Amino acid sequence: MRKNIFIVFIGLISLSACKKDFLEQTDPNAITVDQFFTSPNDVLLAVNGVYQSLRSSNNIGESSNLYTEQRSDNTGTNDNQSNAGEPFQFGDFSILPSNTYLKNHWVSLYSTITRCNVITSNIDKVPFADANLKAQYLAETKFVRALIYFHLVRKWGDVPLVTKQLTSNNEVVENTFRQPQSVVYAQIVADLKDALNSNLPNLATGASAGRASKAAINGLLGQVYLTMATTLESGKAENLTNANTYLLSAYNLKNFNSLAAIPYADVFDVTKKTNNPEVIFEIVNLQGNITYASSIAANNQAFGETLNSRRAPTGVGGNVTPDLVLDYESGDPRKDFSIKYAADTRVLDWFITKYRDASEAATVNGYGGNNFPLMRFADIILMLAEVNMLQGNDAVAIQYLDMVRARAGVPLYAVVRNNATYSAKYPTLKLAILHERRVELAFENHRWFDLLRNFTTAELVTYFRAKLQANFGNAKLSNFSTKDRYFPIPFDEYKLDPAKMYQNPGY
Repeated sequence: MRKNIFIVFIGLISLSACKKDFLEQTDPNAITVDQFFTSPNDVLLAVNGVYQSLRSSNNIGESSNLYTEQRSDNTGTNDNQSNAGEPFQFGDFSILPSNTYLKNHWVSLYSTITRCNVITSNIDKVPFADANLKAQYLAETKFVRALIYFHLVRKWGDVPLVTKQLTSNNEVVENTFRQPQSVVYAQIVADLKDALNSNLPNLATGASAGRASKAAINGLLGQVYLTMATTLESGKAENLTNANTYLLSAYNLKNFNSLAAIPYADVFDVTKKTNNPEVIFEIVNLQGNITYASSIAANNQAFGETLNSRRAPTGVGGNVTPDLVLDYESGDPRKDFSIKYAADTRVLDWFITKYRDASEAATVNGYGGNNFPLMRFADIILMLAEVNMLQGNDAVAIQYLDMVRARAGVPLYAVVRNNATYSAKYPTLKLAILHERRVELAFENHRWFDLLRNFTTAELVTYFRAKLQANFGNAKLSNFSTKDRYFPIPFDEYKLDPAKMYQNPGY
């Protein structure tokens, strides 16, 4: 049993543990952590490994929507072959603690944290001629560690918090217990503020694309404070003030004058991605490269379609719920760009077209060049609208909301709020902003977290139960209950120490 905890929290550290069998044999080719970190380049390789770990579908990469979008009301798996088994449990709100996909997600996230802890615990042993370079690597590492803990605390609530290299089984046991959310958030904020006091560039461009920047750190800090303001029991006013401060700092680092000057389709155009002024933080993919290419375009494509990719489709593609389809306003060009109805008799449903690469360079194998956005300026702008709305500054909130609506080419809020259909669906500014985030950021894995921020647990149950079952296919809305605000603690983790790794309610 203890071996399982050791794997989850140690990961790479197994290289450094002094583990002897009954013959006390040692591997003469084994490299310990102390032996590995000898030069700045070794640290760089380790930092690159941290970024690399994010790419996995079990982590937060482009194919990780099982843990976010499919948990929300945006997407699902609605073909007959998928309406069973462990993946379907996420969208059906019938997830079990023994779900192996959930366990793999937990393990992958903590493995990334382990990689980060290896760096922070060993970087001082490395001689750096350039102190700024050392500060840069440390800032990047702390940014990613904060990002992953932010995913963990929103998905599971109280979680184990480890910020140092653990080198023995006893250390692992001592550190394996759930910490209150407030403690985890405090560490996230501390890491991000440390990272902000560095020489990182304002924006990561060119060869630095896909790495941390001042804009990314400010943006994440703003989102963290906004989430704390709306989900924790105390400190709402102060957290909103901080959210506004850091989100505005991120926004002010943009290198464009108006969001409307950046066509929506250009944000996702693989031929323009190297000069994409809206991106803040993304996972970079290499077109045509079997190892580092994107598969999101090809994987989302449905039978009978060729829009996304040259690779022949093998299924119904990235399924879109009718609930989302109906949420697009009439004439919103984001709908035509992001989704399409597949008329093939094997599908007869909507699929995702937001990510496309049907170029020859992507080949018939679908080795696309799509970068996957984790943070972009439209996201920051709409969070600024959300913060100002919560602070009672509706006029300012509407200004931010209109920046996104103007770029999309839909009527501004002062006009559309007088539309009977719109005002009936979104009677409050809060719901209008939530709607705008949904259609602007669809399939970028934000929707589930937006719902958690905007609704209490009881409100969230009411929100889902009020939706029409017909718009969700086979996934049962009646399954949604208060337990579904958080994932269950994976059974293998819980059983190791049911007291310290206590299960979330309802599981």
